[in-house]
Amino acid sequence: MNPLTSSLQLFWRRLSGFDVVALVIFALGVVATVAELSGSAFSFLKFLAVLCLFYLLFRMIGWWRSRLLWSLRNRLIVAYLFIALVPILLIVTLVGLAGRILYSQLGAYLLYEDIQARTDSLADMAEHIAAAHGPMARGNEEELESNLAAQSHVVHDRELPGLKITFSDDATLLQKVAKGGDAFAGLVQEEDKLSLVSLRAIHGKEGVRVVQLRVQVTPELLSAIAPDVGAIQLNPMRKISAGDPETAIYQSTDGKYAAGEPINAKARVLQPQGFWIDPAVSVVSRLNSVYIGRDGKVEHDRPVLAVTNARPSRLSARIFNSLGELRDSYLLLFIIVGIVFLIIELAALVTGISMTRTITTAIADLYQATQYVQSGDLTHRVRVDRRDQLGVLGESFNLMTGSISGLIEEQKQRQRLENEISIAREVQNQLFPKRLPSVPGVEVEAICKAARSVSGDYYDFIQLTPTHIAVAIADISGKGISAALLMASLQAALRSQLLMVGSEHLGTDELVSRLNKHLVRNTADDRFATFFICVYDSETRTLRYTNAGHLPSFLLSQNHAVRLDKGGMVLGVYEESEYEENSLMVPHDAVLVGYSDGLVEPENVYGEEFGIRRLQEAAVRVQGAPPSSVALSLMTAAEEWAGSAEQADDMTVIVARMK
Repeated sequence: MNPLTSSLQLFWRRLSGFDVVALVIFALGVVATVAELSGSAFSFLKFLAVLCLFYLLFRMIGWWRSRLLWSLRNRLIVAYLFIALVPILLIVTLVGLAGRILYSQLGAYLLYEDIQARTDSLADMAEHIAAAHGPMARGNEEELESNLAAQSHVVHDRELPGLKITFSDDATLLQKVAKGGDAFAGLVQEEDKLSLVSLRAIHGKEGVRVVQLRVQVTPELLSAIAPDVGAIQLNPMRKISAGDPETAIYQSTDGKYAAGEPINAKARVLQPQGFWIDPAVSVVSRLNSVYIGRDGKVEHDRPVLAVTNARPSRLSARIFNSLGELRDSYLLLFIIVGIVFLIIELAALVTGISMTRTITTAIADLYQATQYVQSGDLTHRVRVDRRDQLGVLGESFNLMTGSISGLIEEQKQRQRLENEISIAREVQNQLFPKRLPSVPGVEVEAICKAARSVSGDYYDFIQLTPTHIAVAIADISGKGISAALLMASLQAALRSQLLMVGSEHLGTDELVSRLNKHLVRNTADDRFATFFICVYDSETRTLRYTNAGHLPSFLLSQNHAVRLDKGGMVLGVYEESEYEENSLMVPHDAVLVGYSDGLVEPENVYGEEFGIRRLQEAAVRVQGAPPSSVALSLMTAAEEWAGSAEQADDMTVIVARMK
């Protein structure tokens, strides 16, 4: 199957039901458009087809984006487009827009300046006529007008075709348009006719006379104006009132205006292109005129819209003409700078493509390496050819894959160790008493919390006879499996001694001495255990005990504590160690409390240990409660003192109430 077929099948599978309907409607709309089918139903179908086209384009853009941007190379290309190309396009667009505005304003300026030059020429002529013929006698105006007209045709016939020069004794118009001055020059609009008019007052002995020079704005006049622009059209404006149905094309603060009869320049067209990038520039500008109505009413600043077009090449030539001989030098400099910029842009493009290929190649190698790792091949390594950050990334990947095998092996070993610890924990749980002994007048309870999975603390309750019970607690050196194994050895030795017939008469000192010899002979030199054992006879209320280096248990009665600290040194150190037995009468309703060092060594935030004294005080406060409540209360008091659930050592407490 070729890639095109695969892509089409994938595209078809991704289409939803709504997508298929939109595709069918779009196809029917295309058929109706090509076949030129008419009618309301087909028009509605074409409208739906346009909507479906936009919907399908939106869907295809999303699908195309997800496939296109999956590759890092494509992402980098898109990023470069947004970072480099898009700003360049925006700058070029802005420069083009600014150029159109600039050339438009330049064309308007050239048109305005040419009209203003002719207006100034009329004003100069009027001033010279007034100065030369001021004291002229009345009655000679016709002869003077014909002489001046003949002279003006010779000098100004091309720039001011149809120039008329007249004299008048009526200064009313001059006073209106010049606002009380002696001279006026500018555009004058009379209905839809435009003229360049210059008025000048001549003061003499016989009164004020006015010389008027008038050139009607005709297609011939416009054809000679601003040769660097193309077609020219002047549009006199006609003011419309609020209720006038005519459409306004221009609006200013003075009112709304409609277009009058336009005046088009004769034989003026847009110039041909100077080169392939030489678009036409449209120019629309406003010229101010003085409007004179039929009733003689004068309106100043009546707008006249000047519309023209131009080529930027002609306008640029007009600008550079002012540079004279330096024009070619500036043009050559501009071409050289453009070529240099083009070379820099090409070099930047080549550099960007090279860097992109370097990045994408390194990422592709890393991706391929991840596929090897995913398949379980941890021997594959990424080729590192560079000493940059990508090279360091490849080296880091190689180091990572190299260490994964070791981590997997360590995990296997850790799993085996956890399995062994789990087995040891199950074995240890079997070593603790599963059922509490039933001795008349005695209630016992114990709690042991291991710091690790396997505890190094040991306690035991062994019923010797119906009235005799042995209570033991020990703390094995170390933690974990080794401590648990030593505890199992100690438990087996203890029970083998106490479960013999007549063991209730065996002295605790002799019992501890035998256990010491057992540990010395069967354990390493650095292993030892603290141990406390007591035997209670509920019939005679006698308690015999031996403490082998263990923290002293205490007997509570009527808020008074008796510490049980007589015995000898720890077990497992010296084979010939001697131990002593101590006995005492137990008061009624006394409570025996035994514990390990993990219960009294927790420290608070100030570094103060919980201590034996605080443990005794906590026991005194709850000595009337059941043994289970007493044990739980003591454990809680130690944990609250530490303020943290994390344990540094195993915590064990045993409680026996002798009623």
